[in-house]
Amino acid sequence: MPELPEVETIARGLHKRVTGDVIESVWLGRKPEPLKSTALEIARVLEGSRIGGVRRVGKHIVVDLERNPVARPPRSAKSRKTGLARRGFKTRPAPPSPTTLAEAGRAARPELAEGSIRSTAAGAIQSKSQWIVHLGMTGRLLVCEPQDEVLKHTHAIVQLASGRELRFVDPRRFGRLSVTRDGKFEAGGFEPLEVELDRFTVLFHGRKTPIKSALLNQKLLRGVGNIYADESLFRAGIRPRRRAASITHEQLRRLFLSVKEVLQEAIALGGSSISDYVDAAGEEGAFQLQHRVYGREGEPCLVCKTPLRRVVIAGRSSHYCPKCQK
Repeated sequence: MPELPEVETIARGLHKRVTGDVIESVWLGRKPEPLKSTALEIARVLEGSRIGGVRRVGKHIVVDLERNPVARPPRSAKSRKTGLARRGFKTRPAPPSPTTLAEAGRAARPELAEGSIRSTAAGAIQSKSQWIVHLGMTGRLLVCEPQDEVLKHTHAIVQLASGRELRFVDPRRFGRLSVTRDGKFEAGGFEPLEVELDRFTVLFHGRKTPIKSALLNQKLLRGVGNIYADESLFRAGIRPRRRAASITHEQLRRLFLSVKEVLQEAIALGGSSISDYVDAAGEEGAFQLQHRVYGREGEPCLVCKTPLRRVVIAGRSSHYCPKCQK
């Protein structure tokens, strides 16, 4: 969690709410795990950028950023600190962390002086760049009002010119924040909602691994996770332990259609909220109410009434019907 439908739901919500807004300042927490790029690099790319759009690439949220040909004058450290305090920043339970571009730079590279960091930040301007957010297992990217309580485990606060804030919250710290400067982020694998049948068949036909493991391989299809692999295999009538090489072309065709059907239905219902997942507005999804096998071990199959089973494949739980799936 979150998987493709959850990330798609969040990306669509963010795109509607923050596209066109300008990032005024960035606060980053002290925990190093969420930062795949350095604090200095993240602050340099984000501050002063206009949000051109938000989209999903695999399980990643990609925020496309734009910069004007001429940089606007940077806000002073004092004014940024004052703004953060005025907006309830002191409610954060953790000790104070870097709140300005210069402070972020000192946290990333203590040997640099304040003046040199500011000078670097005012250097070359990238016309196209990206902010990449991977939610990990428990990550959230929320649009908040300044007066909203700052939740525990908040690792980033991005202040927008509209007065709102984008907050990254992640209790288990498996999520990652990074930036790119060339606007060419790639996640690998094929998009399951876009891949064609011929390519899908080539990806899986002849593989010796269990079909469930193959579906979770992000180098093949990006974004499909445990929940939607189980649900897709059930609708296609294929057991998760079946070797991909033993699956016929007709069965692969059914699986191809099932994957797309399940993902589209889940997106329409805002994803599955079975743990920490909420969308950009803090709302839960509803697809968990439509699960036919996932999380229903021992319950009767909705088709044949046979008790559903659970097995572990490569360390992941898999749920299936022993009668409907062959």
